Formats: sequence, C-alpha cells, structure tokens
Amino acid sequence: MAEDKPRVNEEIDHEKVRVIKPDESHDIVDIETAIDIAFEHEMDLVEVAPDADPPVCKVYDFGKYMYEKKKKEKEQKKKQNIVELKELRFRPHTDDHDLEFKTRHAREFLEDGNKVKATVQFRGRDMLYTEKGEELLYNLADDLDDVGKIESKPKMEGRRMIMIISPEKKNN
Repeated sequence: MAEDKPRVNEEIDHEKVRVIKPDESHDIVDIETAIDIAFEHEMDLVEVAPDADPPVCKVYDFGKYMYEKKKKEKEQKKKQNIVELKELRFRPHTDDHDLEFKTRHAREFLEDGNKVKATVQFRGRDMLYTEKGEELLYNLADDLDDVGKIESKPKMEGRRMIMIISPEKKNN
C-alpha cells in the first residue's frame, strides 16, 4: 500500500466492513457484498477508516476522493503560519542612526509575525566591551517592547552575543 493512499475495492482485506452508501445510509456487510454495492452505483469502495471496528468504507468516486483530499491538504497548508527568524547584526560601537534604522526593520519583522535574532559581533579588542553590547541589546528590546518580548536573554556564543525577540501575541 502506497503511503497516504487509501485502499480501494479488492485491496481491502477485511471480512466485514461498514459501508456508507451515496445516500449516507450505512450497513455492516461482508467485503464481497460491499464491492458489489459500489459497482452497482458505478463507483469505487474506498477505505476511509481502516482502524475502526469494523473498518469503514465509503462508496465513492476514487478520483474525486483523491482530488478533494489534495484540495483540503492544500487549503490547510495555506492557513499555516510559518514563523521565520530574521537576523540583525550590530557591533558594540554601532552608531545611533544605524541603531534606529535597524530597530525600524526589527519592528516590521515583529509586526509581520517573525522572530528577530539580534547579534552583536565582537572583534579583536571589542571583547573588552561586552557590557556595551549587552546594553545595546536591552535598549533594542526596550524600544520594541510594544510589539515583541525577549524570548532568550543576551548570551555569549564565542565572539557573538545573541538575543532572540519574539512577536507579542495580540488579544483579538
């Protein structure tokens, strides 16, 4: 049996099944009778609930069944909200104007529902100014506290200090 594809007609290997007919009535019958009912209606017998007791099969046009199933999956995929992680990079001596510019970008990312990873990169003697980098990240978080909250506090990873800000949930 191919994954994600229900068994149809002779592929169904149960002795007794619950058959749902096109008029929505249902009976518990043996598999041969169920297949005969499907062919009387010029349709297929599709296994829709193999784990039920007895298994549930529906008299249905198999092509239409697969089409509707794919359509439903596509609709569910459309409704998914995928959160991306956007990264902003700073240096400990980042200028005020650059900071404001990047803060505006961070605000847009958070309003779109994405997370923001703020990174302060330390090079050479910059390692002496780790407090300055931490202060810069907390100032960024304060500026964005109306649209986001700190998910992970600033922490050092090698020569980088990283903080993640996630979007604030709106109460609608």
